[in-house]
Amino acid sequence: MSTLKIGVIVGSIRPGSLNRKLADAVMRMTPEGLETEPIRIDDLPLYNQDDDDSPAPSVERLRDSIGSSHGIVFVTPEYNRSIPGVLKNAIDHASRPYGRNAWKGKPAGIMGITPGKMGTSMAQQHLRNILASVDMPVLPQPELFLHAHDSFFDDDGNVAADVHPLLQRWIFRFQDWARQHASQSA
Repeated sequence: MSTLKIGVIVGSIRPGSLNRKLADAVMRMTPEGLETEPIRIDDLPLYNQDDDDSPAPSVERLRDSIGSSHGIVFVTPEYNRSIPGVLKNAIDHASRPYGRNAWKGKPAGIMGITPGKMGTSMAQQHLRNILASVDMPVLPQPELFLHAHDSFFDDDGNVAADVHPLLQRWIFRFQDWARQHASQSA
């Protein structure tokens, strides 16, 4: 496989989210051999097991987007030391019903940004636990907990020059991880 298709899921549905800005910046930075596509989660109904046999069109779209991706990048804020409910809801929808886990075997990467000093470390740890339970191999290193500052993004939404090399290294590492694991699950 020459080009990897990577789905990007942002754990915040707020249009002005720092994590959305980060995801957009990262998608503009992807090297040759990676194609990124945002995966929408803002219109999913709350997960209800009774709906497994007749999922909403938005749930089918989510499952199809995951299915056509070779890997997934999660860009998440931290809410109360964990992941946002909307992200957990999306994970639940695509992992159900039993035996139809869309996440299974998809290589994953996690990053997040926050204005808080502690970063998104707790949310990312919780997300790692959840992704392990849905059988996603998660890039172990480097971990990317970003602290937003006034000059983190320029007026065009690109990351600051001092952050660019860090993100570029992460992207190349994730590309290798995704290629390795996508070929194993193919």
